[in-house]
Amino acid sequence: MDTMRDRFAPVVSRLLDEDPRVAVVLAEIGKDGFAEARRRHPDRVINVGIREQLLVGAGAGLALTGMRPVVHTFASFLVERPFEQVKLDLGHQDVGAVLVSAAASFDWPAGGYTHMAPGDVALLDTLDGWTVHVPGHPDEAETLLRHAVAAGDDKVYVRLSVQSNAQARPVDGERFTTVREGRSGVVVAVGPMLDAVLDTTEGLDVTVLYATTVRPFDAAALRRATRTAGADVVLVEPYLAGTSTAAANDALSDVPHRVMGLGVGRAELRRYGTVAEHTAAHGLDARSLRERISAFLGGGPGSERA
Repeated sequence: MDTMRDRFAPVVSRLLDEDPRVAVVLAEIGKDGFAEARRRHPDRVINVGIREQLLVGAGAGLALTGMRPVVHTFASFLVERPFEQVKLDLGHQDVGAVLVSAAASFDWPAGGYTHMAPGDVALLDTLDGWTVHVPGHPDEAETLLRHAVAAGDDKVYVRLSVQSNAQARPVDGERFTTVREGRSGVVVAVGPMLDAVLDTTEGLDVTVLYATTVRPFDAAALRRATRTAGADVVLVEPYLAGTSTAAANDALSDVPHRVMGLGVGRAELRRYGTVAEHTAAHGLDARSLRERISAFLGGGPGSERA
């Protein structure tokens, strides 16, 4: 199976052909995938070199002229390094762009901590008006990329990963979907965490919600699920643990509830290792997830009353 990033260049190249507003801005990374598109549209495929602040600034400049820029590089170079430009050139100037990242939290461990970005979604949460898509399969990535480019002049972040679920599910760029129904709690699986959550909760009487668009947070879906499954909620996110805890608490602010956020820990893991080893070290492997989810939903240690 191809990866989400394998889909990125072909999908956006087709969008370049279909929509004269679309432009692509790169910073060396990913340029080979757009070689043919650049021959067809030399004025709309722009490589700024290894200059990530300029990457975002150029995208904002294109947006000011009425273009729909798609801006791409690794997540750590797209959100963290040029964060001032994301905040000011896009946010303060009130223009939109589609930021498409690669490498996720730790997709390329050999790249070291400079190429890891578990805090990207939490960082964007400090800004207003961002839509955040976290696909869990290449087919979903293609759908959400098209949604993002078609989203008027909105500010959209699409988080691509080599981690993937085995099968795609219908996604609409807005709502959580119910994958399994139960009566003893709700587990929200974000993007590529769905398969692990389904394996982990096999035999448990829980509702599983699948989230590929996490901002805006689908408070209505969570509230509906808790009416029959109870108000114990576990969030399983492929980025910084607890990123969506506040959003879940806000959704359930008028009812007694408990929320546990599982995801990537704050501690820096200094050995390169493999993706699977990083997953296990952060407690996101099937065994660890089952222990933590079962303990929480059973009222064991680690629960937090809100």
